[in-house]
Amino acid sequence: MEVREDVAGLGLVKGFNVGAAACDIRNKGDFSRLDLALVVSETPADAAGVFTTNDVKASPVLLDIARLEASPKMRAIVANSGNANACTGARGSEDAEKMCELAAAAAGCRKEEVLVCSTGRIGEFMPMEKVAKGIAEAASKLSDSDEQSAAASRAIMTSDTRPKTVIATVAFGGKKISVAGMAKGAGMIEPNMATMLAFIVSDASVAQPLLKKLLKECAGKTFNRMTVDGDMSTNDTVLCLCNGAGGVSVSESDAESAEAFKAALLAVCRSLARKIVGDGEKITKVVEVKVSGARDSAQAEKICRSIGNSLLVKSSWFGEDPNWGRLADAAGYARTGLVYDKIDLDYDGVPVLSKGQPVAENKPLWKKIVSRKTFTVNLNLNLGSAEESILAADLTEGYVNFNKGE
Repeated sequence: MEVREDVAGLGLVKGFNVGAAACDIRNKGDFSRLDLALVVSETPADAAGVFTTNDVKASPVLLDIARLEASPKMRAIVANSGNANACTGARGSEDAEKMCELAAAAAGCRKEEVLVCSTGRIGEFMPMEKVAKGIAEAASKLSDSDEQSAAASRAIMTSDTRPKTVIATVAFGGKKISVAGMAKGAGMIEPNMATMLAFIVSDASVAQPLLKKLLKECAGKTFNRMTVDGDMSTNDTVLCLCNGAGGVSVSESDAESAEAFKAALLAVCRSLARKIVGDGEKITKVVEVKVSGARDSAQAEKICRSIGNSLLVKSSWFGEDPNWGRLADAAGYARTGLVYDKIDLDYDGVPVLSKGQPVAENKPLWKKIVSRKTFTVNLNLNLGSAEESILAADLTEGYVNFNKGE
């Protein structure tokens, strides 16, 4: 399998066209900042989505869930940044529906074949006159060009510092499948997904039941295993469209095709998830927290999250302090029944604790490791065989200053 990072975008996949526009959705008089994107399949595409688990769901999320329950095929995605269209009541629902209607007219399909995503400020109504002009402009630019692919990936950005794109191509049995993705996300990041949008497209044909199953599995291993600040968004969405333009049909009865597609999909999801954490608001460290030797996955995951979301742990990472006591404390207050005298802990393979006791002679090495931009924390509970991991980030002064007011 070939994986190419930071490519132009979704237009690299056969049968998909993209376009972007700047329409000042933020109402700041800035028509230079791209803030609206269109993704259009030339033919009806198998579609599936994974959404926020927040009880407060934005209007676009509710619309998309209903759309995908009603039909397995979609033609387009319209997305904007700068306004979340969340907590906006009946008008928000009407605006989300209108965005689909406008995009459908521009793309030449039915509004029921359009999905909508929004990200940005919560509680403000969408400036629909500007949105309408933006959709028309983006539609006029629809193409598979590198220029528009790159523009679309920038149009969905909010506090992101850079676009996030990737394409994976896998060959098997004389056939080839391409899967490409673009995403945004930098703050309010906590599993099960938060303030993140990810759009994934493929030239394979994958019936919705299988696509939904595979997307959920891959999201569970990637997007749902990351945390920047522990907050959960109203708008999280991962959408996948598969148009079959490559002539390869993926089915459960053909294990080779299903495994190939899943491998490519997982590679794309994993890459995008790492890019999101790596672009966390004002972070300086990306840390993989691995818990092994757990009684079951639930225990391992709960401890991973407890460590990854601990403000004290995240602060010590920022200060490049190898404070294992804070990690042990966070693991313990997850209250999963770990036995302290059994745990082993290491940083990037260098022992820190052995059966709960510090391996003091390694202390100079611990400091060097936690000074790196990326490193891994491995905690073995020695209670079983289950394991889980998450991607986490440090907590910086810059993050607090960035988020103390809008």
